[in-house]
Amino acid sequence: MMKKVLKIIAAFCGIVALLLVICAVNHQIQRKREEPLFSPLGQTVMIDGRQMSVYVEGEGEHTLVFLSGGGTCSPILDFKALYSQLTDTCQIAVVEKFGYGFSDVTDKSRDIDTVLEHTRAALTAAGLKAPYVLCPHSMSGIEALYWAQKYPDEVSAIVGLDMSTPAAYEKLNISGPLLRLLQFAASAGITRLIPGLSDSYAIQSGALSEHEEAVYRAIFYRRTMTADMVNETLCVKNSAKLVSQGEIPSIPFLLFCSDGSGGTGFSKEDWRAIQSEFAAECADAQLVELDCGHYVHDFEYERIAAEIKDFLNR
Repeated sequence: MMKKVLKIIAAFCGIVALLLVICAVNHQIQRKREEPLFSPLGQTVMIDGRQMSVYVEGEGEHTLVFLSGGGTCSPILDFKALYSQLTDTCQIAVVEKFGYGFSDVTDKSRDIDTVLEHTRAALTAAGLKAPYVLCPHSMSGIEALYWAQKYPDEVSAIVGLDMSTPAAYEKLNISGPLLRLLQFAASAGITRLIPGLSDSYAIQSGALSEHEEAVYRAIFYRRTMTADMVNETLCVKNSAKLVSQGEIPSIPFLLFCSDGSGGTGFSKEDWRAIQSEFAAECADAQLVELDCGHYVHDFEYERIAAEIKDFLNR
C-alpha cells in the first residue's frame, strides 16, 4: 500500500514538474516575441550602476512627481490617464523604481533611505530641480512623507492618490512566504495561464492606445513581483514605523481617498477612517472621498486632474 502511495506522489510530482517546465519554456518564447515592445517610453539614467527609467512631459510652474504603489508593473502607463490631463499646465515626471517598468531589476536592499535616494538621484540625472509636488499612490505615500520630513525644501506639497500612511501598516499583515510564492509564479510564467490577468486598471481606463496596451502587457510579464518589489514590500512596515516617529510635514496636502476596494486590504469604513484621521492631523489638508477602487487615478482621472489644478492655483 505504501509503495502505491509513493508511486502516486512521484507521478503527481513528475506531472507538476513537467507543467512547470512547459510554462517556463513558453514564458521565454513569449518574452522573446515581446522584446520589440520592451523599449523605454522615457529616458533611462544611470543610478548606482544600473539603469533607471524616468518619464518627463509638459511644462509649467509646478513639477509633479508621480510615485507608484507597490507592485505596479508599469508606472508610466499606469499614471497616463491622469498626467495626460495635466501636462498642459504642469511638468510631470514618473520615476520607475528598480524592478518596475523599464528600470533594471537589482534584488538589492529596498529600505526607505535607499529607495528615496535613488528617486532623488534619478530626477536630478533627468535634469529636474526641486521643489516638487509629490503625487504618491498607495505604498509610495510612506516614501513621500519621509521625503518631506528629511528634505523639506524639496517638497512643496503632496497630492495623495489613495496613498498609504504609517497607521495603515500597523494592522496590515505581510506574508513573506506568500510574496516569494507569487514571485516564483511570475518568474516561471504561470501568470500567463490566467486569462485577463494583465488587463490592468490602466488598460480598463481607456486612456491607452492599442500599442500602449500591448506594451503594458509585455511589461506585466517582465515586471510582476520582481525581487525589488518583494524586498520593498518586506521593508515597508519598518519604513512606516520610521516615518511615524517623525512629524507630519507642514505642507499642503490634497488627499484622494478610495472606497478601499481593489488593493488596500481594508474595508471601506476602516480605510476611510485611516485617511480621515491622517488628514485631521495635518495642518493643511483637503480630503476628497471617491466612490471607486484603490487605483483612483485610473477611475476618476478627470475629476482628480481638475481638483489638482484648483489646488495648485490656490
